[in-house]
Amino acid sequence: MFSKTCEYAIRALVLIAQKTQDGGRIGIKDIATDIDSPEYFIAKILQNLSRKGFVQSVKGPNGGFYLDDANLDISLAEVVKEIDGDKIFTGCALGLKECSETHPCPLHKNFKYIRSDLKILLETSKIRNLVNDLDSKLAFLKA
Repeated sequence: MFSKTCEYAIRALVLIAQKTQDGGRIGIKDIATDIDSPEYFIAKILQNLSRKGFVQSVKGPNGGFYLDDANLDISLAEVVKEIDGDKIFTGCALGLKECSETHPCPLHKNFKYIRSDLKILLETSKIRNLVNDLDSKLAFLKA
C-alpha cells in the first residue's frame, strides 16, 4: 500500500521514539538492524526526515536520532504525505487520471469509502500511540 521508503520511514520513526524515551539517541546501524532495513537506504530516509523536522539528529560519537515530545504527536498521515504524497488519499483505485463522482472508474463507488476510512485511520494514528502499543506488547515492528 505504501512505498518501501514510506514503510521504512514509519517503522524508523516509531522505533526511534520507542528507543529514545529515556532521553537517549539511537544510531543508524541499530535502526537498520531493528527495522530490517538496508543501512544506506534508511540513512537517506532519515536525513530527509531530519531536514523536514520529523526527527532530530545529533552528529558525533555520542550522536544519533531521537524524537522530541512534539514529534511524538505526528500522525502517520503526515509521514505518508511527506514521503508518498497524497495520492493514497485522493487518487483513483485503478490509477486513472480522471476519476470522480461524475466520471467514476469501476471501483470508485466502493473505494471512496475505503480511502476515507484509511485517511481517518492515518490521521488519528500518532507516533506516541504506536509506541505505547509496542511498550504494552500489543504490537511489534519486526517478525
